[in-house]
Amino acid sequence: MNKHVSPRMNRRAFVIGTAAVGAGLAIGLDIPFGGPAVVRAADGSPEIGAWVVVRPDDTVVIRIARSEMGQGSLTGLAQLVAEELECDWSKVSTEYPTPGQSVARKRVWGDFSTGGSRGIRSSQDYVRKGGATARVMLIQAAAEAWKVPASECTAANSVITHTPSGKTTTYGKVAEAAAKLTPPAEVKLKDPKDWKLIGKGVKRLDTAEKTTGTMVYGIDVKLPGMLNAAIKDCPVFGGKLKSYDEAKITGMKGVKKVVKVGDTAVAVVADTWWHAKTALEALPIVWDEGDNAKVSSESIAKWLTEGLDNGQPAYVGNKNGDAKAAIAGAAKKIEAVYSYPYQNHATMEPMNATALYTADKCEVWCGTQNGEAAFAATLEASGLPAEKCDVHKVMPGGGFGRRGQTDYVRQAVLIAKEMPGTPIKLLWSREEDMAHGRYHPITQCKMTGAFDADNNLVALHYRLSGQSILFSLRPEALQNGMDPAAFQGVAQSGEAAFGYSVPNLLVEHAMRNPHVPPGFWRGVNVNHNAIYMECFMDELAQAAGQDPLEFRRKLMGNHPKHLAVLNAVAEKIGWSTPAPQGIYRGIAQVMGYGSYVAGAAEISVTDGNKIKVHRIVASTDPGYVVNPAQVERQIAGSFVYGLSALFYGGCTVKDGKIEQTNFDTYNSMRINEMPKVESVMVPSGGFWGGVGEPTIGVAAPAVLNAYFAATGKRIRSVPLRDQNITFA
Repeated sequence: MNKHVSPRMNRRAFVIGTAAVGAGLAIGLDIPFGGPAVVRAADGSPEIGAWVVVRPDDTVVIRIARSEMGQGSLTGLAQLVAEELECDWSKVSTEYPTPGQSVARKRVWGDFSTGGSRGIRSSQDYVRKGGATARVMLIQAAAEAWKVPASECTAANSVITHTPSGKTTTYGKVAEAAAKLTPPAEVKLKDPKDWKLIGKGVKRLDTAEKTTGTMVYGIDVKLPGMLNAAIKDCPVFGGKLKSYDEAKITGMKGVKKVVKVGDTAVAVVADTWWHAKTALEALPIVWDEGDNAKVSSESIAKWLTEGLDNGQPAYVGNKNGDAKAAIAGAAKKIEAVYSYPYQNHATMEPMNATALYTADKCEVWCGTQNGEAAFAATLEASGLPAEKCDVHKVMPGGGFGRRGQTDYVRQAVLIAKEMPGTPIKLLWSREEDMAHGRYHPITQCKMTGAFDADNNLVALHYRLSGQSILFSLRPEALQNGMDPAAFQGVAQSGEAAFGYSVPNLLVEHAMRNPHVPPGFWRGVNVNHNAIYMECFMDELAQAAGQDPLEFRRKLMGNHPKHLAVLNAVAEKIGWSTPAPQGIYRGIAQVMGYGSYVAGAAEISVTDGNKIKVHRIVASTDPGYVVNPAQVERQIAGSFVYGLSALFYGGCTVKDGKIEQTNFDTYNSMRINEMPKVESVMVPSGGFWGGVGEPTIGVAAPAVLNAYFAATGKRIRSVPLRDQNITFA
């Protein structure tokens, strides 16, 4: 029974229902409620609040506003609602509401954005209240039918029991009456010690459809009379479309129309995507590439290196004492410069969206990490008001931050506007997807550490030079020009705080923004900051003649949660005992997305440049663990991401363009290269952290530190392919 289904609300019933009740039945949000009219799903089943639909057969449909991208949040969010609802988990299914419906109901489902490992942690409170409120209403309906106090009734497994008499009924039998009740103003959530479903490794709700191939992704969308579009945007960011010769492809098979898309792109619409792509490749196009065509990886690197000079301006993100003075007067000084490249999201499914435009309505079907942002892009591109637009979320074939952007949605709508009444599916080619990503920001970092005569670390200067994602995508989030997110993992406080105490500390960022647009690439700034800091920590330990683990522990006395995960991973990897012959270990820790994580790797090296990662261990404290089985999968998946980036990733720039065009030049690790993954969960409670991204950050530094232990060589730039280092 467990599954995810696409929403199919009856539009007429929805409109009538919401008109009758104002904004509908709002759970956990300050929305007015009125009755006795009932908001219904497409099959006529009543809503028990906006989050829960109960059918007569006791099937429960739980609405999920966040996007499922393989990370398991759909199942986790359903667990949170079901826990408080006390329903039969075997009869739970899920569906996506649309952002248009949500806006029409005054954002009854809250935030649709899914990024920064926030899908569960930032919505857990109000979705649990949604489940709890529905439970209270169902119990109240049963109590009123029995003419007994609700306080004498309990609910479990979708069955309501009147304790004194032993009478029972099911959710399905009282759902209609419950839907007419006024929701309680306040509900009490369960104490975590009483959880029965949260914390259990239940099976995912989307696995069966994905396994059988019945799951509909954006690339699978089919509508009657649909045509297909392929697109080319100027290969140099900031450039424009100058001209194209449409006559050259007019007679080609299947071609219906050539469309100029904005100032920078041209698309071909045809009966099939292959015909559209083939014609587009034959279309003579002239680009105005502008001055950015002069930019290269070398020129970008030179500019970033200049930013490492202390004389250049920089934003201070973390400071105590006087690091520069302490370094100047120290007994010993250690210095190192590291760098990290652009990385492409390279989702399995390239960007795509299907749009149907008429003068009175515009609808879009797409995989997106932010349904409301896609909705806003639809409004802007169509020129229609909100009540005449909607976005239907379908499963995305990978997101990793890329589908938080809406460029592909806007393009699809603009093309569809040129052919009113005809559904248009826009699908980017892999080459277009590689050329027009929103890349992990490129950075360099100069680190200086200083010791006193007794080899105590007395000062640390961490100077970052490179891009700001917020400057490009959300300038309104800058703080007096500074990007606070640039300091993820080395921040003074917050959800990505520095885990060491150093008497004199200076962490700063010289912001330099090349023309290649950065984006939220899974793990984001934690990825490079963890490499820089954790590899340099090993360098400092070596300079002090101390064990890397013990060196860290001395600096972590005021950071007990950081230390706890570090100790847990050290114990699991067996750090205190000698490694097997030919095996070398590395360790790292960081905080990201509200969670404390650590990693340790065991590797062997042959011929100096062939690495076999035998085993990698992660420990994590996310506060609470909703689904431990899914957390284990997320850790394993994050290591695939982190190790792929370490060994194979990295995008380069030539003549202003990204050089990597497909998986032959932007590789990903294979199954035979994957190490054994072990995970240790040490949830300490009291807070909610993320799990999808934090452990990515410790994969690379753990392996790099192990590589030094094996070879005595420091690697300070990635990918390893550029150092002629490969998987064994």
